[in-house]
Amino acid sequence: MTNNKMIKNILGLSNEEAHKRFLQYGLNEIKEQNQNQFLLLLNKFWSPVPWMLEVTIILQLFIGKFDEAIIIAALLVFNSLLSYFQEERANKALILLKQHLSIQARVLRHSQWQLIPIQELVPGDVVHLRMGDISPADIRILEGKILIDQSILTGESLPIESDIGTIAYSGAIINRGEATGEVIATGKNTYFGKTVELVQVAKSSSHIKNIIFTIVKYLVITDIFFVACVIVYALLTKLPFTEVLPYILILLVASIPVALPATFTLATAMGAMLLARRGVLVTHLTAIEEAATMDILCLDKTGTITQNQLKLAALKPFSSYTEDSLLFLAAIASDESTQDPIDKAILFAAQSRNLLTTMPERIKFIPFDPTYKRTEAVFNQKGKEIRVLKGAPDIIINLIPNTPNISEEIYKMAHMGHRILAVAVESEQRGILEFAGLIALYDPPRADSKSLIKSLKEFGLKICMVTGDGIVTAKAIANMVGMGKKVCSASIIQNEMKSDGLDCDVFAGMFPENKFQLVQILQKGNHIVGMTGDGVNDAPALKQAEVGIAVSNATDVAKAAASIVLTESGLNGLQFAIETSRRIYQRMLTYTLNKIIKSLEIIVFLSLGVMLTGNFIITPLLIVLLLFANDFMTMSIATDNVTYSHKPEHWHISNLMMIGAIIAALILLLSFSVFFYGKYVLHLTLPQLQTLIFVMLVFTGQGNIYLIRERKHFWNSLPGKWLILSSLLDISIVSTLAIRGILMTPLQPLLIVKLLAIVIVYLVAIDFLKIRIFSHFNVH
Repeated sequence: MTNNKMIKNILGLSNEEAHKRFLQYGLNEIKEQNQNQFLLLLNKFWSPVPWMLEVTIILQLFIGKFDEAIIIAALLVFNSLLSYFQEERANKALILLKQHLSIQARVLRHSQWQLIPIQELVPGDVVHLRMGDISPADIRILEGKILIDQSILTGESLPIESDIGTIAYSGAIINRGEATGEVIATGKNTYFGKTVELVQVAKSSSHIKNIIFTIVKYLVITDIFFVACVIVYALLTKLPFTEVLPYILILLVASIPVALPATFTLATAMGAMLLARRGVLVTHLTAIEEAATMDILCLDKTGTITQNQLKLAALKPFSSYTEDSLLFLAAIASDESTQDPIDKAILFAAQSRNLLTTMPERIKFIPFDPTYKRTEAVFNQKGKEIRVLKGAPDIIINLIPNTPNISEEIYKMAHMGHRILAVAVESEQRGILEFAGLIALYDPPRADSKSLIKSLKEFGLKICMVTGDGIVTAKAIANMVGMGKKVCSASIIQNEMKSDGLDCDVFAGMFPENKFQLVQILQKGNHIVGMTGDGVNDAPALKQAEVGIAVSNATDVAKAAASIVLTESGLNGLQFAIETSRRIYQRMLTYTLNKIIKSLEIIVFLSLGVMLTGNFIITPLLIVLLLFANDFMTMSIATDNVTYSHKPEHWHISNLMMIGAIIAALILLLSFSVFFYGKYVLHLTLPQLQTLIFVMLVFTGQGNIYLIRERKHFWNSLPGKWLILSSLLDISIVSTLAIRGILMTPLQPLLIVKLLAIVIVYLVAIDFLKIRIFSHFNVH
């Protein structure tokens, strides 16, 4: 079914012609300008941590320690290269996500409306635009009228009315109406040279930055205190300033989680790729973190809980109308090119009854608008105009002067979970709207919705259903899928705008703007909110929610506003996304807690060691080696095999600092015991003690990971293979360096083996205390 007489004879391009033009014009896309990779690499040397290392190198050169300066410089280069390649890996993962998230265009080819990726559009294609679309190319309007927002292209804040002859430029957002037009330019030839892009190459989220900043703040405050103590001690004992300054700088470097941002980015990017393989596309990496902390999930009924496959369930004609005449009127007030599920269901039913063999000439068509909840069409039938309205019963009834009592019929249909439409007609002869009847459509719940909702509740989530259907219909569907029984109407949203939350299981009669208000109210109650949606008017709610989820049939604008896009109908993908995000949280929690423990141990141990012995118990070079051995070798935590929590996660940094301080204190007992045993029992020289302390700090650093990766006993789950391999590699390399005396004074192999055994036994003993510590601070 085409739109009107202006384009009724247009068949669209043939496949052969489209292919010919595709070869001529190429893909409808604009390739991004590649960044200078050398400059990106140089930037890795230009930040506070590299600055401190660079100052240390200069000081080492100044005091004549050329070997140490060269080695620290080499480690700095290694750090920068590793960070650069990890960031590139994350960016490549996001580029692959862009390829997965393809926008579809409604194209008329060979007289058939079909959906194709926008990259395949060519000049001359006839496309249909509707509310919620993003114009996929420069398109000259042939029929219809739309309100377009070109602010991202022109900077104009007000939307523009566009009708026949005007151009909807590539990237413009369709705010209202529908139109059919011809593609006049694609890709780099478009007027503004901007193609649609939904996936954002997200950098570290502000939330993650806040977490890192808070951790660094606590560690630096601790570090400054002990550094001040060391400086005072150095002044009192007249230690050489040229040796004190490099030591202090390296202590500061040791307190900063150098690899933490890279590890967060790598873990979330790898999670995003894993989700993409399961049909869940992450358009903002922050969504992976937020999904772990989400505690309320608002589910749109259509397409998420139900199958989104509407079928005609019942016809109830009134007055002199028959079932066929009622269905015919509804069909002529529908449009196939919109691909709207309601229109498709009605047209399919009408075609099945052979009611559309002859169609009256359409004069005017006003597509469905969620604000007005109706569709309107005007036709010329035998020289007389006929106006047909199709929409929500309460809306249509209010437009009709004399309406029969249909409340009982509506209740019967709604009680069965049907979506109900009312149809009214106004003929030129009668001059007034007349009620024609009711149409019941049924969108049955998905077979797996009930079990999946139950599973989502087992994640500790509060699940709400949000629907535009009336209370009776909403309640019927909710009962079928095991939702709660407390049903609220949209009016409660307005009444509770000054409240701090709502206690409803189902929200019925919801307009799109009510979703946005609902998210705000829930957030006001300190909830982390997930919201699903599919329409252009859902975009504000999707953007406002911490986890905005566009369902599989969502409009382009909804996908652009959302942080997660489901490519398959139903909730399976969402369930997997929550599992994945909580696993990533557990990995990041392990890495962060390990860094806190290690930093506190190093700061306290090395500072007190200087003040208790009058000697630097480890060299700046060995501290830098330790930094890389602990930080970057443990980045494999991002791939660890972990279990996920069945409760929403939350970052409580103060609790983590307390846990880190307690465990660090326990490990410090071992550290000082080893140091004094080596000094007074084994009578090791200072260089040998420095090697011993270095090896011990590496061994405890690796052991800490296995100690804290499990909230229960460490043997409760098997670590990931890459984590095990990296630990074995780390321990092997460090032991070899210590035994052979590379970059440090050598130690006997037996001493290294005994030290490793002591560390393992001690950490196993601490494991029993750890469980109580985690439980006390409610870390799970």
